Amino acid sequence: MSFSVGIVGLPNVGKSTLFKALTKKPVDIAPYPFTTIRPNIGIVQVPDERLTKIAKIIKPEKITPTIIEFVDIAGLVRGAHKGEGLGNQFLAHIRNCDAILEVVRVFEEVDIENVLGEVNPKKESEIIKVELLMKDLETLENAIAKPGKQPDKQNLKKIAILQRIKEEVSEGKLISELNLKKEEREEIKEYQFLTQKPIFYILNVNEKYPEGHILNQTRGAEFSNLPFNYLVINLKEEGEFSELSAEELREIEFASQLDKLILSCYNILDLITFYTVAGGKETRAWTVKKGSTCPQTGGIIHSDFENKFIRAEVIAWQSLIEAGSWSKARELGWLKIVGHDYLVQDGDIIEFKI
Repeated sequence: MSFSVGIVGLPNVGKSTLFKALTKKPVDIAPYPFTTIRPNIGIVQVPDERLTKIAKIIKPEKITPTIIEFVDIAGLVRGAHKGEGLGNQFLAHIRNCDAILEVVRVFEEVDIENVLGEVNPKKESEIIKVELLMKDLETLENAIAKPGKQPDKQNLKKIAILQRIKEEVSEGKLISELNLKKEEREEIKEYQFLTQKPIFYILNVNEKYPEGHILNQTRGAEFSNLPFNYLVINLKEEGEFSELSAEELREIEFASQLDKLILSCYNILDLITFYTVAGGKETRAWTVKKGSTCPQTGGIIHSDFENKFIRAEVIAWQSLIEAGSWSKARELGWLKIVGHDYLVQDGDIIEFKI
């Protein structure tokens, strides 16, 4: 199972620079709007020291990390929901992603056009928020106007939910902020509302903040009143140093924040990692939604592990490290037998039985 994160923002804020640094893939980067027309898609390994430690115990022939997908989407502009700047096309790309990573410009650079005309993180994020809300409002109005061939009880229930959501979206509220029940979220799942997706922000800075304020990443007081979760990153530096080795990065004392960013995206998607050891042949990390049962989790590996699930042996990764081997963990009685109702925990090592 693969989860995707759409990189969005106004034109020229550093989206493609971030994508290139994350994926090490060549992309078109230029100091003018709409360089990216078709979305760039890249697969990124999720950093995980636990996988390495497990592999040292298992000594497998193969080690396979879990992944997350990043999609570099062209810059949005004011009026995108009405088609400005090919906006409808770009909004559709966002709809196909599971989460949104919004890059906000917090740097002055005369050679890179600033479509906003000023450095203003709050204003930038508000423009994107309005465009997403307006597109969701359009989707809501269409769904309410076309309830289906027969307005049966189920359809009427769904329309009532959509009508209530529409009222709150009209007031500027993101759907992710609404107090919806689990069954109501299931009812509207098919619409893939943009503002229902989790959002994380990157404040893209250069060596100096606007107006010459020296960057102090440990303090970040200049942005302490921003109404969202974010990381402050110099994407130009990340891009320039992305191809250097770990040893070279240590020599220049550059601490990349890309691993922290990848894990932040992983966390906002409410994901956890579990592991399989395949009888010692392959140690592999897998991604699953938090709260998944053991059969649901097994289905990610193979449909038989869900449909024909009987039981599974589970051990926390720390316990395996402490035991020193799979056989020793079994001898100590640390391998737990679980059934259909077991909720998989982050860091579980699982052997499925069918």
